[in-house]
Amino acid sequence: MESKEQLIKELDIIKKWEEDQGDLWFWEKLGRLPFKILDKITPQFIHTKIGTLLDELGGYIQNGGKYLISEKNIFKELENVLGKPIENIEEIKNIPLQTMDQVSQKVMGQRKKMATIQGASTGIGGIFTLAIDIPAILALSLKTLQEIAIIHGYDPNEKSERVFIVKCLQFSSADIVGKRAILNELSSLNKERTKSVEMISQLQGWREVVYTYRDNFGWKKLFQMVPIAGLIFGAFTNRSMINDLAEVGIMLYRKRRILERMEGMEH
Repeated sequence: MESKEQLIKELDIIKKWEEDQGDLWFWEKLGRLPFKILDKITPQFIHTKIGTLLDELGGYIQNGGKYLISEKNIFKELENVLGKPIENIEEIKNIPLQTMDQVSQKVMGQRKKMATIQGASTGIGGIFTLAIDIPAILALSLKTLQEIAIIHGYDPNEKSERVFIVKCLQFSSADIVGKRAILNELSSLNKERTKSVEMISQLQGWREVVYTYRDNFGWKKLFQMVPIAGLIFGAFTNRSMINDLAEVGIMLYRKRRILERMEGMEH
């Protein structure tokens, strides 16, 4: 187990990362262009497909739907590093942060490769295969965040954790103002140890995830609508989306684990 000084140092790294999230990046700058233009050039069936993600996320929060994953594969990854068997998620809570980060980075690398292949394969057909890519990248996003949750000792089978996962998804797609608001909200949830039901009521912006997805997704996928050329853009955008999302998940879950360990030391 890390010392309090080591945990404080790790927490400072995460705080620096949070401050850096205030910088605009390319897609956000591009996203400030009028969305009416995008609406006109994006076919209706694409809008409809993205709109269905609202129901998908709602179902995921309530019962996990078709997106819940098995923790066995993650257990094996951790066991390979630790050199000892893991029977349940509860046992993971006390493993070293370095081990959590090592396995998280490995999982992120695997998911980025999958996203690259997925984006390329669905991008080759341009606009005709883009409708396949949209639910596929959502599924991969939720899978990645669930794996990161398990690595840090949190169980996606619990509704409160699925809420946190959707908040991570929302954070990754939010603008500067939204990112700050989400960080503040998650901080209060950590401090108050809010019950699952109360956490659901605090998830005021989960519908905004889908609308933000539609806008940001639209710009990111704009060039993927071109057949053949979409292969390159699809591979790049999907890889970058999973990379950013995994980074968010690792940082926010790592912060929770550090804060809980520091609280345990105080008691």
